[in-house]
Amino acid sequence: MPDVQRPRRNGVAWLICGPRTKWLVVALWLIVFVVAAPLAQKLTGAQDNDATSWLPSSAESTQVLETSKGFRPEIITAIVVYAREDGLTTKDRAQIAADTLQLKTLRADGVRGWETRGPVYNRNIPPQAAQVFVPVTMDEDGWERIGSAVDSIRDVVGTGGNGLAVHITGPGGVTADSADAFEGIDSTLLFAALGVVVVMLLITYRSPTLLILPVLAAVAALFSAQAVIYLLATHTGLTVNGQSAGILTVLVFGAGTDYALLLVARYREELRRHENRHEAMARALHRAGPAILASSGTVVLGMLVLLTAEMNSTKGLGPVAAIGVAVALVAMITLLPALLVIFDRWVFWPAVPHFGSAEPTEHGVWARMGARIAHRPRAIWVATALVLAALSLGLTQLRAAGLSNADSFTDKPDSIVGQEVQDRYFPAGSGNPLVIIANADRNAQVRRAVASTQGVVPGSIGVPLGTKPVHDGQVLFEATMTDPADSEAAKDTVERVRDAVHAVPDADAQVGGGTAALLDMDTATRHDNILIIPLVLLVVLCVLALVLRAVVAPLLLIATVVLSFAAALGISALFFRYVFDYAGESTDFPLFVFVFLVALGIDYNIFLSTRIREEAFHQGTRAGVVTGLAATGAVITSAGLVLAGTFAALGTLPIVGLAEIGFAVALGVLLDTFVVRSILVTSLFLDIGPKVWWPHRLAREDGAATGRPGASATDS
Repeated sequence: MPDVQRPRRNGVAWLICGPRTKWLVVALWLIVFVVAAPLAQKLTGAQDNDATSWLPSSAESTQVLETSKGFRPEIITAIVVYAREDGLTTKDRAQIAADTLQLKTLRADGVRGWETRGPVYNRNIPPQAAQVFVPVTMDEDGWERIGSAVDSIRDVVGTGGNGLAVHITGPGGVTADSADAFEGIDSTLLFAALGVVVVMLLITYRSPTLLILPVLAAVAALFSAQAVIYLLATHTGLTVNGQSAGILTVLVFGAGTDYALLLVARYREELRRHENRHEAMARALHRAGPAILASSGTVVLGMLVLLTAEMNSTKGLGPVAAIGVAVALVAMITLLPALLVIFDRWVFWPAVPHFGSAEPTEHGVWARMGARIAHRPRAIWVATALVLAALSLGLTQLRAAGLSNADSFTDKPDSIVGQEVQDRYFPAGSGNPLVIIANADRNAQVRRAVASTQGVVPGSIGVPLGTKPVHDGQVLFEATMTDPADSEAAKDTVERVRDAVHAVPDADAQVGGGTAALLDMDTATRHDNILIIPLVLLVVLCVLALVLRAVVAPLLLIATVVLSFAAALGISALFFRYVFDYAGESTDFPLFVFVFLVALGIDYNIFLSTRIREEAFHQGTRAGVVTGLAATGAVITSAGLVLAGTFAALGTLPIVGLAEIGFAVALGVLLDTFVVRSILVTSLFLDIGPKVWWPHRLAREDGAATGRPGASATDS
């Protein structure tokens, strides 16, 4: 018989979806959208993609970068490389000289043409290659400035022809290609994530009308979150870069759609029990609300743990991601319910849930799966755990030691081709030197220490053009390394140079530059991995303990998610090495995958375990497990597919680091959805039984034995 008991009409749920208040909620969101949309469009311009937005603020390379601004504007060098394998002709050399002369008069887009150096020819006779160094001023426009500058340089030098190769490389060329790779990232991910959500909602709901409402709510949430983040970036100094802005889009669509799916599924159930749709939605919010709040709270708190990171890019991602998930939550429990009750039951067409009709999940595929698992739960969870553990062995193939410039792109842009040509004919560290700052009265001693260090090109020490000789009692000079600037050998050289100059008494010498920044980033990321991973686990464990009012169940759920993470990382490492042929993983890859998988993957365990707990009050734990799986199986599967699909959208970007994160998180979410939640957690709960709720009294008084058939999961 349908449940005709009416929920209280003075609660928060009724305020959101009441016959009159629903219009007020939609009106308020319409105002928010109108205000937020223009601000959201400005977020790209507020991004900070310069080195300091990524580097740890306390690192030596960061301090050198800040101090060097007193000697000269922040400069990045674009290197024009000319090459002909059988030797440069007289005509080639004339063209190079003419190009150099024209570059010296170039003033567009921050190009400091008057400081252009070169051409410098390689030592072969006849020379086979030449390089010209063109400084570019970096300012608050960051990547936009360097991209325009490189375009202006290319207008002068062209792209070569008739056997003469011309490339633009060096830090300036690589940065410009990175900017191109990130250009349009917001719109690319928006449309990719939107496409995934639309397709998955259409498959899930099989209703062309119903899917429109979650999509509208998700778009409103994204624009609102982007507007809030833009205001914080502009007025409070919140760091937003291309990476965090891209992940924001994925998180809002993925997490927001998950919450929408759970709410709509519960609303569909209640529509079969309540003739009044407003009462059905109020009951759905009352029942599903705690699980949605718990899951979103877990993600928000997990993301805020990133504030403890040393890496500025990681630290900045924390609040950006937390704001995105929080706004998605608000949209899905206010705007979406109001829209659903406005459009009445027909929005579910053609599968309209009529009052009094049977609930199809009670005898569906997930109910049958739960019944099968119930026959031999221990054998099933042991076998599943062993399979996941075996898959985790792929971790031996993980090479999270950082990526070189050449390995950071899924394709091979011009700057990487130029770098390969440059390395063939010139000292490998050309164009990306060490930057040393020391007290002026110890200048000679520090220079000798640098020059005598293994890995430094003899005679390469010099002062960059446009640099003040002395500033605040300090000097600045550069030195070229023998190895490519992004190689492990170059990082070893940085460590040797630092040891050498730090040993000079009273010199206060510091070593920076591109290679030093990479070294400092690796060190900071390893620190963040050790600190943040345990903190995230602790936060998630505490949230689960509060939600489930138990100790055993949270520990089991944490263990299953960690096992799922290890398996996902193991499988991903094998794919990266043997299928995609990636050179390795970035040092922050394990951290980001862990944070996203644990914070987001635990959502499905929260959805399932809270429903099991609710049912356990009525019919006992073991029966509640089967009922909980049957009731949530379809919606959690759909949610997992949506979240996996939205993270897989990161693979549309030509950046290896983001593509790897997207693949691993998508794979981990699928493991959580189809293996961990549906098989491992279910069989564990069935095997352990009521003791899973220890120390709550439900562990001793299982189900109907409590004599409280009306109890719910919200009871303490």
